[in-house]
Amino acid sequence: MKFIDFFSGVGGFTRGLELAGHECIGHCEFDKFAEASYRSIHTITEEQRARLGELDKKKRQKEILNSEYLNGEWYANDVRTVRATNMPIADCWTFGAPCQDFSIAGRRAGLDGERSSLVREIFRILEETEEKNKPTWLIYENVKGMLSSNRGLDFLSILSEMDRLGYDAEWQIVNSRWFVPQNRERVYVVGHYRGRSRCSIFPVKGNGGKNSTRQLIGGVGAKTGLYAFGIDKTSNKPQELQISNCLMTKDYGVSKRRSEDTAIAIPVLTPARAEKKQNGRRCKEAGEEMFTLTAQDQHGIAIKVREATKRGYAIAGVGDSINLSVPSSKTRRGRVGENIANTLDTSCNQGVVTPTNDTKGIWAVWSEKYNCYLAIRKLTPKECFRLQGWADDYFERAEFMNSSNQLYKQAGNGVTVNVVQAIGEKI
Repeated sequence: MKFIDFFSGVGGFTRGLELAGHECIGHCEFDKFAEASYRSIHTITEEQRARLGELDKKKRQKEILNSEYLNGEWYANDVRTVRATNMPIADCWTFGAPCQDFSIAGRRAGLDGERSSLVREIFRILEETEEKNKPTWLIYENVKGMLSSNRGLDFLSILSEMDRLGYDAEWQIVNSRWFVPQNRERVYVVGHYRGRSRCSIFPVKGNGGKNSTRQLIGGVGAKTGLYAFGIDKTSNKPQELQISNCLMTKDYGVSKRRSEDTAIAIPVLTPARAEKKQNGRRCKEAGEEMFTLTAQDQHGIAIKVREATKRGYAIAGVGDSINLSVPSSKTRRGRVGENIANTLDTSCNQGVVTPTNDTKGIWAVWSEKYNCYLAIRKLTPKECFRLQGWADDYFERAEFMNSSNQLYKQAGNGVTVNVVQAIGEKI
């Protein structure tokens, strides 16, 4: 099946459907940073990548937007300018239109909002398309809040438009936790063009949430250039320890040196304010899935620390560190320092610190349940991509083009690759 990916972002639909054996022949994306990541992930050749690698990142971002780096794939940067006569014929269109106006975290402007109204552009293009060239399948994704937006009338309007244009629709709320350790409920709508497709795609089922964070959270050492330090009890000074290969959940040994020990990785929303309860829990239990990734919220994990200073702060070493000097901040998400550590390693026998060039500390809170301090750090961009189903080599292609800020945004705005793959396999 050939498909076109509208509102493509970094190409979660593209990757998921390709894993299911389908072929992407075009995409549409407005954000230039997401488009740079998309091309780096999906369209450029290794020869072109090597040539781009000779440029600094800003020049690289600009250069890759030239048409030669599409290598024949159809592209439009603004869905509002797309005309059916200028598009290739495809069997399927996917569109994860902007969700902010449907989200309960936003102002809920619904289909009248500037961004979520863009889904109407898809219906306009469909109306312009000759019947013989209409796609057999439509796959639409949005937040669960779409179902209740404007008392459900917005979702009814979308279904009515599909019906008017000749498509029977089925839908399901799919939670990414069925495939990856992230709680992410999204509505997926599949449209079937009448007379061509009659088979049902839903329900899609996952593995019931039994996911390991073994390969999704952690991954330290030479690849990140970070080192683990611990507190020497005799001198109360940091000393270098063995480096764990990966941060694991409580079911796995934390390091080769003490394989009988176990680690705790607790999902945290807003790492700078672990004890703040606002809009639900800030921390989950060990083994639970991560909170839903968004483009705005900060996400992190709390890691078990057996030894710490009396105040609950780990002693700083040499390198970058999370700056949580104002944990009582009244802003919604708190404040985090500029130099955020990419990885915090752990040892169950000694206090864990991350290298730092100054005396900034890592905030830790005492847990009565686990009878230890829990040091908190922000998730890395790579971990966020992993929680969306991306393999590390694909993340590295996006990292080749963009800053951490943009990568966080791209992960939060995307679809979960594994969910799309499951839908693509049913098709």
